[in-house]
Amino acid sequence: MRRIFLLAVLLSVVNLANAQKTSFGLKGGLNIANLTISGEGSPSMSSVANFHIGGFVEIMLNKKVSLQPELLYSKQGSKFNQLVDVGDGNLYDTRNTFKFSYFNIPLMVKYYPDSKLFLEAGPQVGFLSAAKIEVKIPGLGSGEDDVKDSFNSIDFGLGFGAGYYLTEQFSANVRYNFGLSNIADTEPGDNTKIKNSVFAFSLGYKFK
Repeated sequence: MRRIFLLAVLLSVVNLANAQKTSFGLKGGLNIANLTISGEGSPSMSSVANFHIGGFVEIMLNKKVSLQPELLYSKQGSKFNQLVDVGDGNLYDTRNTFKFSYFNIPLMVKYYPDSKLFLEAGPQVGFLSAAKIEVKIPGLGSGEDDVKDSFNSIDFGLGFGAGYYLTEQFSANVRYNFGLSNIADTEPGDNTKIKNSVFAFSLGYKFK
């Protein structure tokens, strides 16, 4: 299914690009990522800083509107503290961090009020490539476990943002993407819901 989806997107982009003015570029920057978790006993989550990097194709539909598909490698996650009883009668204050790696494909519609400023919005699909949890217990040490099997491999989201071209080729962009789907792979009867949330601050370079 993943290969079929990627092939369909690629063919659509190629067909549209052949008919319109098209430019290619690279982008990367800072992620401020978090998770929203609901359900019985859900911890309070805090954001983590990480990065994203990738490329884009901008297809001008007219002088004001363009379509911009992207392929981004994105590091996401969240952190939380939790008291845990490991069976020795003591409670330990654990410091926990979810570390996710996604290949995200946003499909943004961009509107240019003028030649430099743009507004954008559009859907995103993400493919989970890695998911780990790091657990630290002050004074005792730390460890890391693979938890990819606990999460769904595909995430759907919606993004919106704004940007500005500093020159004809360099741009700065801020975008917020919020998850629409529950990424937790839960058992029947488990009402836990986990959704991604990412503020992304990017610098982009468009090739002439």
